[in-house]
Amino acid sequence: MRYSNLLYCISIILLFFSCKTPEDVAYFQNVKNKDEVSLINSFEPVFKIDDIISVSVSATDMDTARPFNLSQGISSSGETGTSSDSGSSQSPTYLIDYEGNIEFPVLGKLRVVNLTRIQVKKMIKEKLKSYINDPIVSVRLNNFKITVLGEVNNPGSFSIPNERITIIEALGLAGDLTIKGKRTNVTVIRENGIKKTFHKIDLTSKELFNSEAYYLTQNDVLYIEPNESKIRESENNATKLGIVFSSIGVLISVLTFMITVRR
Repeated sequence: MRYSNLLYCISIILLFFSCKTPEDVAYFQNVKNKDEVSLINSFEPVFKIDDIISVSVSATDMDTARPFNLSQGISSSGETGTSSDSGSSQSPTYLIDYEGNIEFPVLGKLRVVNLTRIQVKKMIKEKLKSYINDPIVSVRLNNFKITVLGEVNNPGSFSIPNERITIIEALGLAGDLTIKGKRTNVTVIRENGIKKTFHKIDLTSKELFNSEAYYLTQNDVLYIEPNESKIRESENNATKLGIVFSSIGVLISVLTFMITVRR
């Protein structure tokens, strides 16, 4: 009876330490009712080297626009596109080279790196005025992709159709954090040319809305590291595995010794 009581007490203690408190798992803990946070509503991603963008040109007189929709743009599938349908998946596409340029029909080399979609659209439209009356230009980023790794329920890479996504939305795509994800130290890895920038985000604080990494850009990697509970679990599993292998080794040694003695 004494041993049963002891085991019961130990079980209660272990259960107490293994449980997660609201402070470990709740988001936005310092947000009060009707709190207001100013967001960067003007955010728009800029084009980067190796981005694939689609550009289509149209006009009232489509004959004047046709030379600017030649199949010089290479689609992501490797096929050429000739359609001038604005926003269509058949619109000519262009890969931004390592110098930050695209090769555009008639207009030649255009530098688009570090420009937003609106800026590129205005630039091309201005250059086209010498050739077309009232040109209509559509520009779109085709390869906006983010990656979510670590302690989430559905890790992987996700294509983003609307060129705008927040950390919260990205976690939603990945099925949210697991109970063993560390919410106070989420990392956003951002690539900018030959450099990588690391942003640390605390999901439990409303300050995440003020982070420059709140809105993700193309090719961002969102990493959720394991919390202490997960780390201890991994260490315990490794220890148990080591004990099992050690026990098997001892058993083999004993059996070998017994066989040798019998001979």
